[in-house]
Order: sequence, then structure tokens, then C-alpha cells
Amino acid sequence: MKRNRAIAWVLGALLLSSVASLPVTADDDGDEYHEKGEGKQTSAAMPPSWKTECAECHLAYPAKLLPASGWREIMGNLGQHFGTDASLDAATIAEILPFLEQNAGSERKYAAAKGKSALRITETRWFVHEHYDELSPAVWKRVSSPSNCAACHTTAEQGNYDEDFIKIPR
Repeated sequence: MKRNRAIAWVLGALLLSSVASLPVTADDDGDEYHEKGEGKQTSAAMPPSWKTECAECHLAYPAKLLPASGWREIMGNLGQHFGTDASLDAATIAEILPFLEQNAGSERKYAAAKGKSALRITETRWFVHEHYDELSPAVWKRVSSPSNCAACHTTAEQGNYDEDFIKIPR
């Protein structure tokens, strides 16, 4: 009996050490953005001008939804911002751009989906995986536009995109 316990203990220890030595890999399918609390936009060092200037016409999208290169291109072409002149003075750009760059998403995860624009959050690999692959065309008709985050993300206006606060329109 004691021998069986000893063997079981040794086997258990070997199993634990084997599992502990397995390589850990990052989940890059986009789901980690939606883990509890992860969808919340950080307010630390958030310049007030980002909220007032960007949210004047649309939601002030979380900086992590585009890579830094995308934000630099958007901020460098505000005179032709998706068909609108959203020009800002140099001081305001100098206040907003560093925030966007420092809080940007990874180039790999938020790269443009194949054949799509690198400047549209709705056309990133992550967005396509998380939204187009999971929602039916009927839902998209009710939402009206992929950029209408608040249609489903009930706390998007507060910068919170956590899955706990999603309500798909019926």
C-alpha cells in the first residue's frame, strides 16, 4: 500500500513537472481583448483633447484598436479624414498622437485584413475575426455600420468594450 502511494506521488510529480515545462504561447486570435475587464480603455494619461476632438464626430475609439503606424497615418492626414476635413492644429496633434502611439495595438494583431485598408479599425484582422466571422448579415443590417460600436457595446461611450456589456440589437 505504501509502495503504491509512493509510486502515485512520483508519477504525479513527474506529470506536474512535465506540464510546467511546456512552452507558453500567446493567444493571437483576438479573444484576449474580450477577457473580463480587458476591453476597457485606460484613462491614464488620456489627453482631454483626444476625447473632445475625436469624439466630436464619432466615438473616441480605443487606441489599442490600431497599430501605431495606422494612428500616425490617420493623424498625418486629418485634412482628408474619411471624406471629412478633421484638421487639427500642430499643438493638438502633438498632444494626441503620443497617447495613440503609446497605447496602440500590436502591428501583427491589428494589421489590415487581406485586401482591406490599414486605416480602418473595422478592416483589421482582429475586427474581421471578432465581428464578421461571428455576426450574421441580419445583425449588420440592424447595426447599420461596422463603426457603430455603441449599437452592441452598451458602454462604448465610456470606453468599455468588455463582453459583459454587449447587447446585440434585435
